[in-house]
Amino acid sequence: MSFQQITLDLLAGFLENCKLFALTLLLALPLGLVVTLGTMCRFRPIRYLSRGFVWIIRGTPLMLQLFVVLYAPGLLFGAPVQSRMSAALIAFVVNYAAYFSEIYRGGIESIPRGQYEAGQVLGMTRMQIFWKVICMQVVKRILPPMSNEVLTLVKDTSLARVIAIPEIILSAERFAGKGLIWPLFYTGAFFLLFCGVLTLLFSWMEKKLDYYRG
Repeated sequence: MSFQQITLDLLAGFLENCKLFALTLLLALPLGLVVTLGTMCRFRPIRYLSRGFVWIIRGTPLMLQLFVVLYAPGLLFGAPVQSRMSAALIAFVVNYAAYFSEIYRGGIESIPRGQYEAGQVLGMTRMQIFWKVICMQVVKRILPPMSNEVLTLVKDTSLARVIAIPEIILSAERFAGKGLIWPLFYTGAFFLLFCGVLTLLFSWMEKKLDYYRG
């Protein structure tokens, strides 16, 4: 096969990676904030339940979670998951929501208590204090660890191949089965390029938020 044909085939696989990446990010970011609110809730049952969820998800491999989401509904309830992409998306969203929630929590707890008290002195409500005083400071503080987690997500999408999602590395492995090994290494160029673009984007965002710059 020609280099052009192999590139097109790998690109088709990488589009599956990009789809999984984009949907995971879209759903896991807000879900992570919900989990954060649960872990910081004053109502103990909700707080313990949320922290237990984070502990289980962060303490088990994503690959295992993919198998659980794909096979557990069929084994336990007789209702197998019809779409492997849906199973992969659920596993990725749940996994990354747990990690994002800890980043959110760290950012929120890093804000000095005096910031909240100053807002109360000015007569602001709790919601006004959070959105107008705390939120942008939290965004600035969590951007570096969040960017690291997003780049990890790009590479983790390749794990979807374990449940037969036709992503780029699975496509390359099929070429390896025909005696062509180099496409497997060629996949690295796709990840490097995508991660490079994201790195530049996050660098630009950090500079925009660097309001103490002289």
